[in-house]
Amino acid sequence: MNWLWRSSSEPLWKEEFSVRTADERYVTRRQLTKFLVLTSLGMFVGNLWILVKSLFYKAPIYPQQSVARVGEIPVGSVKLFTYPTKDDHCILVRTAENEHVSYSQKCTHLSCAVYYSQESNRLECPCHKGFFSIADGSVLQGPPSRPLPRIVLEKRGDEIIAVDIKV
Repeated sequence: MNWLWRSSSEPLWKEEFSVRTADERYVTRRQLTKFLVLTSLGMFVGNLWILVKSLFYKAPIYPQQSVARVGEIPVGSVKLFTYPTKDDHCILVRTAENEHVSYSQKCTHLSCAVYYSQESNRLECPCHKGFFSIADGSVLQGPPSRPLPRIVLEKRGDEIIAVDIKV
């Protein structure tokens, strides 16, 4: 065991180990530069990936679907339907004689179903007292921070057709 100890009070392995305890706390310029270069390279590659994805992004094409007939719903009444898939519930409101508006029925806060209140002429979410404008779907009050997605409608003859979703 004498071969591990020299005549000095320090063990041999401490003499041969090049890193000193006091030096461990400090970062060298080379280490800092390496960290900054690698971090910048990672951020550059990430931004490049986002750019490439946005260049090749194509907006979804929604199907055209008949929603209702023009005289089917009385003024101030609603009709519930699904668009663009069976899992996406929507609400159609006849606000005037020749005016219909339609929105996603899913609240933008926590996805509760919204309903139309004819007395206050707004869409209401009963879960957390969120209120939306019937004119444009914007938030009037409550925790929702985003407006309701609007279903774009077209009149073709006596049919009301859903053609697109505007978020």
